[in-house]
Amino acid sequence: MIQFEWRVTGTSPVHVRTVLMAHGVTRTFLKQVKFHGGVLTLDGQEVRVIAMAQPGQTVGLQLPPEPANPHVATSFKPLEILYEDPHFLVVNKPAEMASVPSHLYPDDTLANRVKGHLIKIQAASTVTHIVTRLDRETSGAVLFAKHHFAHSVLDKQLKDGVLDKRYIAVATGRVPVDHQLIDAPIGRAPDSFIKRMVRADGRAAQTEFWVRGRSNSATLLAVKLHTGRTHQIRVHCQSIGHPLVGDWLYGQQTNPWIRRQALHCARLRFYQPFSGQWITCYAPLPADMARVITQEIIN
Repeated sequence: MIQFEWRVTGTSPVHVRTVLMAHGVTRTFLKQVKFHGGVLTLDGQEVRVIAMAQPGQTVGLQLPPEPANPHVATSFKPLEILYEDPHFLVVNKPAEMASVPSHLYPDDTLANRVKGHLIKIQAASTVTHIVTRLDRETSGAVLFAKHHFAHSVLDKQLKDGVLDKRYIAVATGRVPVDHQLIDAPIGRAPDSFIKRMVRADGRAAQTEFWVRGRSNSATLLAVKLHTGRTHQIRVHCQSIGHPLVGDWLYGQQTNPWIRRQALHCARLRFYQPFSGQWITCYAPLPADMARVITQEIIN
């Protein structure tokens, strides 16, 4: 059972709902609390959201129970943890591992290993709330929430642009500008279920990059995502004529130094509202990314 309590501040009475929303409880999540077994209290007594709370009183939130998902297999294989607290978990995903299960990868994805970790530490919930996903061949930091409320908080941070994701990428060719904001909508390619493309009727997408090194054959980029569309960095780099090194879907898989797209989520930064801190996590550069940078950019 996961519970939260907040003391009412100020000098005037307020609705319990107002107190909850001031601490990140959205209207959508309040509906989940109401209809799925959650409890709201005022000084320990169960109340509704319209109850009035006086300054100095304590508003409590007991989260609804989260039944384990029997369709997500459990894996106890190793997990590289970059950050963990009672509410959030950041792990370093290796390349070639899927983020979540599918019919192709049912048993040993990142989510399967996170479920095993939650069981091992006897977490209050073993449901794997993945917040940021990476393509199977992309490495780096992935953020999980440990319960519904934490997931709801991070979803809002994603929508508001508060959650900051930074990538390291190696693009083919010599990118001529030092800095660029690519603002181009992305939608499905008409001839593929997987592939995406820049198209006028696509969803808004913004990718910002800074050049950190160049050679005649490749360019090292530091990348910030302002939106989170599928394959966004890969599509936008292709759209300016510089697909990522090793990207078989949007470029060519011909590079001898790396057997996947040269893309790594190197940093995640988010606000931890329960402790009032900003959390910054760094995922170390994997060997194949270091190798392609050394061979294509530095040498």
